[in-house]
Amino acid sequence: MGLAIALLTISDTRTLADDASGNQLQACLEKAGHRLSERMLCADDRYRIRAELSRWIADPSVEVVITSGGTGLTGRDGTPEAVEPLLDKTIDGFGELFRVLSFESIGTSTLQSRCLAGVANGTFVFVLPGSLDAVTTAWERLIHAQLDAETRPCNLAQLRDRLKE
Repeated sequence: MGLAIALLTISDTRTLADDASGNQLQACLEKAGHRLSERMLCADDRYRIRAELSRWIADPSVEVVITSGGTGLTGRDGTPEAVEPLLDKTIDGFGELFRVLSFESIGTSTLQSRCLAGVANGTFVFVLPGSLDAVTTAWERLIHAQLDAETRPCNLAQLRDRLKE
């Protein structure tokens, strides 16, 4: 049985109608047998981002949250700063491995990627860059396998029931 996943696109310029990265993530999670719990778009404002994430993190029916966008270095990019204080634990290897994989396609530009992952109130949270290439890389090469209970030797999905011990 798949997991309930909420998607949040962080952007000052996109709409749900032209959100290629969000559309890609939704198609991928549904193809993998997961359920879209909710999908929203939010401006690059750390307090609005925290409000939306906090609502999902507090909702026991949402098991995973994936954000895309706002991870760059410009003044408006504040998604990591918005999300990190909400996390109970970080999954440090996620950002490290994502940057290694991204290096294959974008070279040293991967230094600008401030993606991260963690757990908050028993909910897995993944913070991704907003580009189509970035969300595709993250889903296909990292997240998909870790949310699949059949992945061996271990996966995040099998830890879900133990996160609040």
